[in-house]
Amino acid sequence: IDHNGAFVDIGAKASAFLPMGEASMLDITNVEEVLESGVDREFEIISTEDANGQLLVSLKKIEFRRCWERLAQLQTEDVTVYATIESVNRGGAMVRIENLRGFVPGSHMSMQVNEDCVGTTLPLKFIEVDAEKGRVVLSHRRAMVQSQMLSIETGQVVSGVVRGVKPYGIFIDVNGMTGLLHISQISHDRVDDPTAVVKVNDIVKCMVISQDKEKGRISLSTKTLEPEPGDMLKDAKMVFSRAEEMAEKYHQRLEEERKAAADVADDIVS
Repeated sequence: IDHNGAFVDIGAKASAFLPMGEASMLDITNVEEVLESGVDREFEIISTEDANGQLLVSLKKIEFRRCWERLAQLQTEDVTVYATIESVNRGGAMVRIENLRGFVPGSHMSMQVNEDCVGTTLPLKFIEVDAEKGRVVLSHRRAMVQSQMLSIETGQVVSGVVRGVKPYGIFIDVNGMTGLLHISQISHDRVDDPTAVVKVNDIVKCMVISQDKEKGRISLSTKTLEPEPGDMLKDAKMVFSRAEEMAEKYHQRLEEERKAAADVADDIVS
């Protein structure tokens, strides 16, 4: 081993040579940081024999390939990984995963991307791992949404901010998740125009009636929270103020209906 690299006995007529630049994926100043004399290691041949019959070998290429294989496995298993932001640009943030550079697009960040983000450690999900293109793309938003989804249950009352109002319903941001309050779930009474009920940036309360954990989407209802049919059209704020109270009554009513149905079934069987 010297300052330029290391000579490796591979059983050929001449020792192979491991250049410093092929010793590791990491930035090192001495081969001894990653290689010990007399220890058997796996090397990859990266050249043909020169005039002296010597070959060049690499550890870096083996490490590189194994890192890509590891990332592909993590993506397949949909593992949440953690990485620290190394730099930011107009498009998003750069991180390092398994010694490979990864990119988090700004649209997949759950925070504003600026220089203050550098040094922040984020939970991330894989969007793309492409060894041929040398591309690793990740999502902070997807990791955060999945974390939130684990804590949300069907029937729960959640608070959110109205982000969009369409003819067919209202889109609500619930801690980074997109929830749809369909027009049929706004009120027991007919709703012709959702914009007459809420406006963009209004804070609302809804009941979760279904969820898609894979896509990070939830379906919401305010109809289930109305003290009286049509209250959402008359006084939405009152409905939101009594949301938890009405949710409890709603669940009690469902349980009573379930027990009544079970009793009828028992009577039929007997």
